[in-house]
Amino acid sequence: MRSLMPEIRKTVCNRDCPDACSVVAHIEDGRVVRLGGDPSHPVTQGFLCWRTNNFLPLQYSPERLTMPLLRGKAVSWDEALDFAARELLRIRAESGPAAIFHYRSGGSLGALKHLSDYFFEKLGPVTTKRGDICSGAGDEAQMLDFGEEDSHDVFDLRNSRNIILWGKNPVVSSPHLVPVMNEARAAKLLIDPVWHKSARLCEEFVQPRPGGDFSLAMAVARVLFERGWTEPGFEKYCDNVDGFRALAFAHGVAGWCEDADVSPAAAEDIARRLHEGPAAILVGWGMARRVNGGAIVRALDALCAISGNLGVPGGGVSYYFKRRKTFDHTFIRGIAAAPRTVLEPLFGPEVLAFRDPPIRAVWITAGNPVAMLPESATVDRALRTREFVCVVDSWPTDSTRAATLVLPTTTLLEADDLVGAYGHHWVGVARPVVPPPPGVKSDLQILQELSSRVGLDGVLDGSARDWKERILRKDAGFTVAQIESDGPQRSALSPEVLFADRKFATKSGRVNLITSAPSRSQVSAEYPLYLMALATEKSQSSQWSKGQPSGPPVVTVHPDAGQDIPDGGFAHLESAIGSLPIQVRYDRRQRRDVALLAKGGHLRDNRNANLLSRARATDLGGGGALYDEPVRLVR
Repeated sequence: MRSLMPEIRKTVCNRDCPDACSVVAHIEDGRVVRLGGDPSHPVTQGFLCWRTNNFLPLQYSPERLTMPLLRGKAVSWDEALDFAARELLRIRAESGPAAIFHYRSGGSLGALKHLSDYFFEKLGPVTTKRGDICSGAGDEAQMLDFGEEDSHDVFDLRNSRNIILWGKNPVVSSPHLVPVMNEARAAKLLIDPVWHKSARLCEEFVQPRPGGDFSLAMAVARVLFERGWTEPGFEKYCDNVDGFRALAFAHGVAGWCEDADVSPAAAEDIARRLHEGPAAILVGWGMARRVNGGAIVRALDALCAISGNLGVPGGGVSYYFKRRKTFDHTFIRGIAAAPRTVLEPLFGPEVLAFRDPPIRAVWITAGNPVAMLPESATVDRALRTREFVCVVDSWPTDSTRAATLVLPTTTLLEADDLVGAYGHHWVGVARPVVPPPPGVKSDLQILQELSSRVGLDGVLDGSARDWKERILRKDAGFTVAQIESDGPQRSALSPEVLFADRKFATKSGRVNLITSAPSRSQVSAEYPLYLMALATEKSQSSQWSKGQPSGPPVVTVHPDAGQDIPDGGFAHLESAIGSLPIQVRYDRRQRRDVALLAKGGHLRDNRNANLLSRARATDLGGGGALYDEPVRLVR
């Protein structure tokens, strides 16, 4: 007999998204039948993104992993974990713990996900990763400049006179920022080489050359200096003022703008907006995924500083909200304890190249590196040539297909964790709204059952609730019990206005201004287009809520870049290292030097843009230079 009324249960989305939405699940007969946004959450405001609204086909997909797979064959948990323990102990005994590489990415976020780092640190410590494929360049840039990486309260945008979206597409990447922007009475400007839907939120749109953002920022800096539009006395809280001024004056405004491929009037307008203040610069993560990505973010930090928009309501340069600030992971030493590290964007080449000892085993948590890292074919080959590869995931992926052992784990609707956001300062508790299918274990359960098999009894003892209590900082401003009963809470550790005292956690206590120009990538006559594989409303990285579309991937270009291929026609997209069959679509709003493709396509379906991208790191922070690969269309 069916229940008459659905039961309502709440959780927090733990997928790699800045919004960390509070989710309302409607349950009938033990099954989730509908998802919605929590109207009581001040940021979620009662709605979800398309990806999570349409998550249920993925949750109940017939492809869902519900049994461990050993070399493709279903086995019991005892057999799977006994095998994993034997392989880890054998390889550690023969070659030392450095021969084991633990790779944890951000496909599933949550404070307890870090316990896999703790386990492998106690097992070894083993080889771990450094850098961050998504945000590494910007992370390091802001730490260099400010000694801290955080943002004003998201609702402080209501105090802004101008909001500058610099390389940011909130309609897709931060949908819950859109209502806040709409509520703000500020004038809005988008700066991006790509036309996208967020242009409709803005009165003005500037479309620089890919990677030309640094030159545009320097043109703006020169205008600020020439017009006397800098804040009086900014030198008191900034270092390297003379060096930054000399950098800005290395070229004229027209010269900088020529390199950025924008008009000098655009630089003048941006400078005016910063001078009028308060102006908030919202920095896109994709812009930092270039060889000069760190320098671009540092240039924007400097503009905010010299124009007087640091530490004032309605101002700031926001790249990231410090989601881990409320958690205490100090019991995990991380890179400091590791015998060596693999740079994340160089995963494939470095795993293949390491010697003394070679990487013999790889354990993958919360990630799909074959799909999400550059040189997908190299990453795939690196995994397939190791002795033991274990992937912990909920669905088959390109990475599980390269694994020796696959262990099924929980989804966002089954998670038991604490989740901080990197798009606002609220922290929530993820609770299972339904139990996982029989045969599925949480990451914590997997590690606990493995611990006893490898001689680490007691290291991870405790329930998920126990670990939440241990990890939540005592000065967070709330308790685990409080967020369980009252819902997500704002962290007390992040101020409403960042740097209001104009004091910075750098060595000197002042802003560290950039003083040298980076090189940027170039396209050529042979490969005239920059490949840009962008986030889509339809998928969360490589998790496609309703599956990938049939047929070859669509590549969008300006008609002048089309090589006489008809709109809707078929072609190949080629780089120096690979080729993909594609379908061509035209859009006159795009630049003539970009080729747009959906991020997160699967290698097995010949839809993965990272097959074409060389493994290269950004100038700072070990990020991936994912948007600098030159490509061409071939009939």
